[in-house]
Amino acid sequence: MSSKFHKLESEDDSQRLETLLRFQESLNLHFSAWELLDRALTHRSYINEAKRSEKAVHNERLEFLGDAVLGQAVATILYNRMPEGTEGDMARIKSQIVSEPVLASTALSIGLQDVLRMGRGEELSGGRSKKALLADALEALIGAWYVDQGAEKALDLVQQLLGLQIEHSMVAPNMDYKSILQEYAQKHIKTLPIYSIGRAEGPQHEKLFWVFCKLDGKSYGPFPGKTKKQAEQKAAEAVLLALEASSPEIANRLRSITGPALS
Repeated sequence: MSSKFHKLESEDDSQRLETLLRFQESLNLHFSAWELLDRALTHRSYINEAKRSEKAVHNERLEFLGDAVLGQAVATILYNRMPEGTEGDMARIKSQIVSEPVLASTALSIGLQDVLRMGRGEELSGGRSKKALLADALEALIGAWYVDQGAEKALDLVQQLLGLQIEHSMVAPNMDYKSILQEYAQKHIKTLPIYSIGRAEGPQHEKLFWVFCKLDGKSYGPFPGKTKKQAEQKAAEAVLLALEASSPEIANRLRSITGPALS
């Protein structure tokens, strides 16, 4: 195996390898260089907290690459599937799909949090449920698969992971997301979403509003809009996408409200 990939150095190598193999099989992936998968699922805190081999590396470089690969893949999917789509429509959908809440929820849905290595301090502070950390790790996974298998396979992985969210955003561009979210929250969470303005930017005639949505103790956003109403709709859409990605059961509950548009 190529020497440019680091070797796992601890005495728990065989157990780690078994964990990685199970994880990749659950996604129907087969890395040629499984060290890349290990790297993608290793947070900086794991390297920094203890004395690791100088060859041991964290996932930040792969995250950087994966972010670019993800953006290009989503843009390609939208370009191919929306022959009549405007630049604005495709840009809106793309920004929603690659947002932190959607990526973090997708990471949770595939069990990435269970195989991510991190330092004890980070873990005790709730690292396995931090949206930013999970989203970054998912991007690193995509970056690792790109390095291992190339652009075409990376595109297939993005489709596998985010295809449902992309389809939803394409077929339901004019849905009243706030009403859908409110109905779902009332029925299944017994509470209502709360919207708040994080900030407003620009001159009075060209203001851009950034809105948070809080639901069931979790905060999502902020999301931008030219009006408060538009920003709230984008925030509600993001929360719905995150909920849909979190579990098949929740996805089915949402479809009972919206019909097949969320499938």
